[in-house]
Amino acid sequence: MAGGKGAPRYVIALDQGTTSSRAMLIDRRGAIVGRMQRPFPQIYPQPGWVEHDPADLLSSQLGALTELLLAHNVDPAEVDSIGITNQRETTLVWDRETGEPIYNAIVWQCRRTAPMIERICADGDVASEIRRKTGLIPDPYFSASKIAWILDEVPGARQAAEAGRLAFGTVDSWLIWKLTYGAVHATDMTNASRTMLYDIHEQRWDPWLLDLFGIPEQMMPSVRHSASAFGVTANPGVVQGVPICGVAGDQQAALFGQRCWDAGDAKSTYGTGCFLLMNTGHEACASKHGLITTIAASAPQMNGVDYALEGSVFMAGALMQWLRDEMGMLADVADSDALARSVPDTEGVYVVPAFTGLGTPWWDAEARGAIYGLTRGAGRAHIVRAALESLAYQVYDLVEAMEEDAGVSLRALKVDGGASRNDFLMQFQADILGRPVLRPRDAEATALGAAYLAGLTTGFWPSLAAIAELPVCEEAFAPEGVAISAERAALIAGWREAIARTRS
Repeated sequence: MAGGKGAPRYVIALDQGTTSSRAMLIDRRGAIVGRMQRPFPQIYPQPGWVEHDPADLLSSQLGALTELLLAHNVDPAEVDSIGITNQRETTLVWDRETGEPIYNAIVWQCRRTAPMIERICADGDVASEIRRKTGLIPDPYFSASKIAWILDEVPGARQAAEAGRLAFGTVDSWLIWKLTYGAVHATDMTNASRTMLYDIHEQRWDPWLLDLFGIPEQMMPSVRHSASAFGVTANPGVVQGVPICGVAGDQQAALFGQRCWDAGDAKSTYGTGCFLLMNTGHEACASKHGLITTIAASAPQMNGVDYALEGSVFMAGALMQWLRDEMGMLADVADSDALARSVPDTEGVYVVPAFTGLGTPWWDAEARGAIYGLTRGAGRAHIVRAALESLAYQVYDLVEAMEEDAGVSLRALKVDGGASRNDFLMQFQADILGRPVLRPRDAEATALGAAYLAGLTTGFWPSLAAIAELPVCEEAFAPEGVAISAERAALIAGWREAIARTRS
């Protein structure tokens, strides 16, 4: 490719998500100076089943990368390194000799293996041991049962796996394998910690877990720190000779990209759902509130492995889409901000968006959504405002649980994701938490996290302190109004009453 040569000027972040693949060009100032995105199809073979074609994952990611380099006239010599961040838990199995997958990627959302998890975890002691070793609540969400399903259902797969011919990987491993032209079969600790096969305390693939799910250990990738050498690009279809030096699952990458490097630092991503992660430092905190304990992305300068507590809200942006598409209360989701501000409060209306049950910390799969407190005076604006407020209440519940589990107090909440663009929601979130909410002007924290990890490995950024000094265009929402009055306690009590009425 044409362009000026010289010292490396950029790090590239590859962000392989659930519905699209993106590539971003990041300079030494930590600024995203270019981005490309390519969507790919979703496959739904049966109700509750979700798959991706591995070729689509690869071609969309390589296509976005190639378009990025061409559009910005970047010479390979200008690229210091590549960082990869990816949809987590999604499972691929391929033939080591041919490099071809033996089945479609089974996506993290897929529920086909629920009966397998119920059978394996019918013994409470087994479920407890899985939880102790992995920090995860046994669920088909994670990779273990997906691998087992492929080995059981694809003809000849188990025999090939036992003969050492098959490789398993989450999406990061698949991309690394293809980018290095089959030279490297590896993953990082954050992705390994989402498979339900990795002992997060011993930091190894666990023989007992592998045996429990009937998975040969020779299928598994080597596990490296997030900021490590993962090989060099050698695929003929892409820029050659660029080192891959940073890898992290999407939520952990966002935590790192938001510079949540100390115990008690937390970020909340408001997407279709909502993911809240809190750094707990070098201690893996066992949750008493149904939170997940997971490995956080960490750099060599952190002197060890960091852990995080994670909680999930099932309905965030999806709730606002429901108000728009199913209820007709919004012409555009962006209209929710002004509509919520058009009334002084909700007039006692609470929305509990338990469309698919209640997540952390309630874990009630049988609960269903409800609207409480309706009177003749309640209108469309009150319901939309109550829906936005419900997102803030759910995040408040997660923060309260995390603080109790970790024994630390949240200083401020860093936010990203589409719904974080809503100023009303962010202000109400700050008021209910009683802590500042910090929103970056460029919400690409996930890509920045992957880039920072890669650049720290190569010395593109010499230290965490150097990254900390990079400019951050950040908007702060300070607690005000309801946060400094008795009304805050009354609002939270009303929310808890609505939750109690909703629980099955």
